[in-house]
Amino acid sequence: MINPESQWFGRKSVNPQEKTRMVLDVFDSVASRYDLMNDLMSGGVHRLWKDALIRKIRPTANLSYLDVAGGTGDIAFRIAKKAGAKAHITVSDINASMLEVGKARAINQGFIKGFNWVEANAEALPFEDNSFDVYTISFGLRNVTHIDTALKEACRVLKPGGRFFCMEFSHLDNEVLQKLYDLYSFNVIPKLGKYVTGDEESYQYLVESIRAFPSQEDLCARLLDAGFGRAIVEPLTFGVVAIHQGWKF
Repeated sequence: MINPESQWFGRKSVNPQEKTRMVLDVFDSVASRYDLMNDLMSGGVHRLWKDALIRKIRPTANLSYLDVAGGTGDIAFRIAKKAGAKAHITVSDINASMLEVGKARAINQGFIKGFNWVEANAEALPFEDNSFDVYTISFGLRNVTHIDTALKEACRVLKPGGRFFCMEFSHLDNEVLQKLYDLYSFNVIPKLGKYVTGDEESYQYLVESIRAFPSQEDLCARLLDAGFGRAIVEPLTFGVVAIHQGWKF
């Protein structure tokens, strides 16, 4: 079945139009405290995961980068620091509030030039075919309504030889660790979200969306179905997150 996640918002059955609107509402609600919550939820480990992603990308100058669902700029800023001023970096996000947070952070970090900020849906990117050398999406793919459609869009906008990178929460191999992780996720994270952002429900959805995300093997298969010539995956921290890579031949 193509795009099976389009009918689910966490554990709720919804139609695809409702899901897109509801996800937008989630990130409108948490945008201003999004990065703080990432630090609190992961104990700061999300920074190490993102650094690991950048090491795999190996950013260099004179390449074009597209960071999708990257509104707050975390990945884009890391790419810029490694690639230098000659890199062309486009940050795309469906949520205007997240983009505004990213633009403000860019100014605070001294990134006045070199970024293109675009409000767009990952399922219908406003870019020409064969436009980018590198496509990244970090902790965003599970919130896309039609994942298979977004993967095809990623392949379309990449140049031949272009590389796709997705870092996303995943599923642990160890059953005991998975149970402990579930206890923490369902009992702590929503309460933490309520305390920090005043929004428990949004973080309940975010926890549920992780459990509904495709397995590592399934996502590799779906990358191939989307048109990529090769796909591999590397789990991090016992499988709490995984980095998927795809190559467009």
